[in-house]
Formats: sequence, structure tokens, C-alpha cells
Amino acid sequence: MEMKRIFLFACVVFSSVAVFSQFRLNADLLKLNNVFSAITNLYVDSVDEKKLVETAIVATLKDLDPHSSYIPKEEVEKLNEPLEGSFEGVGIQFQIFNDTILVVQTITDTPAEKVGVKPGDRIVYIDGELIAGQKIQNSDVTKRLRGKKGSEVEVKILRRGVPELILFKIIRDKIPVNSIDASYMIDKEIGYIKINNFGSKTIDEYKTAFFALKKEGMKHLILNLQGNGGGYLNAAIELADEFLGRDKLIVYTEGLKQRRMTSTATAIGGFEQGKLIILVDEYSASASEIVSGAVQDWDRGIIIGRRTFGKGLVQRQISLSDGSMLRLTTSRYYTPSGRSIQKPYKDGVEKYRKDLADRYEHGEMQHIDSIHFSDSLKYTTNVLKRTVYGGGGIMPDVFIPLDTTRFTDFHRKIVAQGIMNKIVVQYNDRNRDSLKRKYRDFEQYKNTFSIDNTDLLNQMKAMAEQEGIVYNEEQYNQSKDLISLQLKALIARDIWSMNEYYRIMDVENEALQRAIYILRNPDEYSQILSNNLEYETLISEFAPHEPGPRNP
Repeated sequence: MEMKRIFLFACVVFSSVAVFSQFRLNADLLKLNNVFSAITNLYVDSVDEKKLVETAIVATLKDLDPHSSYIPKEEVEKLNEPLEGSFEGVGIQFQIFNDTILVVQTITDTPAEKVGVKPGDRIVYIDGELIAGQKIQNSDVTKRLRGKKGSEVEVKILRRGVPELILFKIIRDKIPVNSIDASYMIDKEIGYIKINNFGSKTIDEYKTAFFALKKEGMKHLILNLQGNGGGYLNAAIELADEFLGRDKLIVYTEGLKQRRMTSTATAIGGFEQGKLIILVDEYSASASEIVSGAVQDWDRGIIIGRRTFGKGLVQRQISLSDGSMLRLTTSRYYTPSGRSIQKPYKDGVEKYRKDLADRYEHGEMQHIDSIHFSDSLKYTTNVLKRTVYGGGGIMPDVFIPLDTTRFTDFHRKIVAQGIMNKIVVQYNDRNRDSLKRKYRDFEQYKNTFSIDNTDLLNQMKAMAEQEGIVYNEEQYNQSKDLISLQLKALIARDIWSMNEYYRIMDVENEALQRAIYILRNPDEYSQILSNNLEYETLISEFAPHEPGPRNP
């Protein structure tokens, strides 16, 4: 029977592990088999056996830790895509607006760009099927445009000024998914790189960006890992290796059934001498914490921001025979000083998932004196013997409180409902050509364009009301400067690229601005490292529980 086949599959899920030969059904598994057999043979109604097994797997993993998980077959590819560095498709970014599929951007050097698809084009037909005006969803468009490399998709497009539809035959290819959002020179000596995840091609992208900045004269580097939720362990090791000298320990992993594995720096680090600052926040996790922890423990640079997420568990991906996947926690990772930065999870998954909200409510994100560590979690850095702490994320050397003054309820609602994105798509659709004529390059746009000289703010307020967001003048005025900056950045993103988006938004990134100030004042950089000015004076006596747009 199908039920027995599925249960057998569930029982041998660990067959890819080296210890399979020692695996034997014990009494508990036999009991589980009896339950499934009873359901199969005796239950009053028919059951979805596959769903029943998957539910059992999920429930089992839930009792282990917050990061062990089961991924169904249909979600595996989508989950791995950002980390693998590419997918197969045509290479456009689109937005659906009023049942119209509008091309926002074509990705550089991809099939869509090569055949002549342009931003502002409207997709009307895909493979002969009318999709405009059909209340189609993003996922439907993505599914139609993506496909195997080498396969063909026919797209008919409506273009402004062209009376008839234009037919494009596009041969699908590998489309890059970039790990780096931005890289640019802040001034003649300070370079800046923002990494959004740690994937299979992150180190290659980093080196390309790094050497480009070096050619422009970079002497000091600001590495932005804010919001970077992690990724592959090896990618983190490769990046940390760029900053540390030969044979210095980067990280080690260890588990009850996994022997200790150590990773050390090689002799080929590309940036072992210049001043280094890493930006982090409460969403910086896992691989981001490995890099930050290694740099901090070796006193190689300064960490600026807020306490990181606190994920110190390592998952092994185990492919299952039906194409689904098990992500099983097999070990913990430790920084060079011996810190485990995994935050507590013994109170259950739900409590664990509320941790960031609890931090906010307790005032930690606004006031550093809300954070206290016990002496039992105290460690010292390897070179300058500064005090650092384990047991719950990487605590920065320089704390930057979360700015809550401009993030009003009105602002949160227009962001959540995509109001600003929709307004910008409309604006760029009408004004793309005139913007490019008026502003010869991004620098001119950045320095002279003002939202106040457009009607965008009024249009945004009107659209917000149309979509059920109650206008609050006090909150609007409180958030107006931030909204204006975001609109300006979004226009730049769609006209140029994500890099230009961050070049505008980064003027309001307080952690980045503090990093720039420190690098421009060498004495302060040295004092923060040698005297631990902002760290020791603000941390004491807390004891957390010990760790037990779319691109088809």
C-alpha cells in the first residue's frame, strides 16, 4: 500500500547519513508504524497519506530546535535559489499594476535585454496566451517566464509610441541572483560594500566589488551586513578569510555526534591591513555572525549597530528520495574566543520567534543599558583582551539605537501595502525618458532631484486613502522626510539599479554615518579597539539561558 511505502520512506530518511548501517527500528518507531498501519486499514474516511507523513515529520522536528525543518519538494528549488546564485529564466523585473504587467527593469546581459525588451514595456501575451487584464498573479507570470535554459518563450509587448504589439522570441538562460546590493566609494579612501546573503557566489561577487574599489583608491572598508540573515557556512568562512591573517581561527563547529571541525584563515586574504568596520543589526544572523564574531574576536575591526539575531546552530541539508529536503541541526558553531552566540530556545519555538519583538518591547533596541550579561558569559578577545559576551548574538562595539521617531503607523501601512512602489512605477512609466534627458547621470540626479518639486506625495496620499489607509496628518508630517527620501531612492533604483537606491538611502543610515565619522577620525578608531570605550561601560550582568520586485 502507498501508506506503507511512504512510512518506509519516512523511516529511512537518514539513509544518506554515514551511520545508516547501524540504524535499526526501535520500539518507538515500531509503535509509530502500528499507528500508521491502523490509520491506513481502519480509519473511517480516506486520508491523504503523504500529507499525514509530512505532518508527522514537521511535528517531530518542531520538538528539536527552531531551525531544523522539512522542505517539501515544490519549495526546495525556490528556497535554494537565492543562495545558489542563479535561476533559469528571461531576466526581467516586473510589477503588476491595474492588471497590467509592467517591465520595471531588464537585468544586465540577460536574454530579455539582449533581444530588446525595455523598461516601461507592457507584457500582453506569453506564448500566445492573453495575460493583460486577466487578474493574473505575480506567481503566474513568473511560472510562465521561467523555464529550462535553452527553451524558448514568446512574449508580445506593448510599447509607448509603437502602434502594434512587438513579438520577442526569448531563449531562456541562467539569470544571476546577486549577493551584493551595493558597492561604491564614499570618499577618496573609504569603500562600502553591502551583502544581502551568503550564497555560493558571494565571495566571487565580493572580490569583484573589492578590487574595483581598490582601483578607485580604497584604503578602508565598511562592510554592511545589516538585514543579512546568513546562508552557507563556507561562504562566511571565505569572506572572513579576506580579513584575517594566515592560520587564524575563523570558526569551529561541534555537536554531540559531530566531531569538532575548525576553519582557519589562509595566507591570501585580500584586506588584512586596512581599517575595517562591519555594520550589523537584529536581523544579521548565522553566517553574518560568523564573520562579525571572527573579526571582533581577533580585534581586526569594529562592529557597529545593534545586537545580532543569535543563531549559532549549523544545519545539514539532507536530500530525500522524493525531492524534498530535511534541514537538520547537527552542530553549534563557536567564534575564535570560544563563544556560542546561539540565543535561548528551551522555552519553545513560539517564544523563540517572538524574541525580536520582546527585545523591542524591553527597550533594548533603543537603550543599550537594557542589555545585561552575566560574568559566566564573559570572554576576551584574542589580541587586545577586550571583554565580549556569548549566549545571545554578537554585541557591537558601538551601539546605534533604532530610530523610531519617523517610523509611524501611517508609514508602516503604506510600506506594507506597497503604495510607494506603485506610485514610483507609475511615475517612472510616465517620466523615464524625460528624467534621463534632464539628469545626465546619477550624481546629478542625487544632488538636484527633489520630491517636493513633483506631485508624488499628493498622489501617494490619494492612493493610500483609496486602498483603505486612513490619512493621519500628524504621522504623515512626522514621516514626510523619510517618505520623500524613499521615493527618491525607489525612482533611482528603477532608472539605474539597486546600487543607486542605497547610495540615496544610506545618507539616513545612522550606523553607516557613525562608521564614516570613526574612519575619518583615526584616533577614535584606535581608542574604540584598544580602550573598549563604548563596550565595557555599557554592558553588565545579564544571564540568558544557556543555548541547549520579481525576477523571472
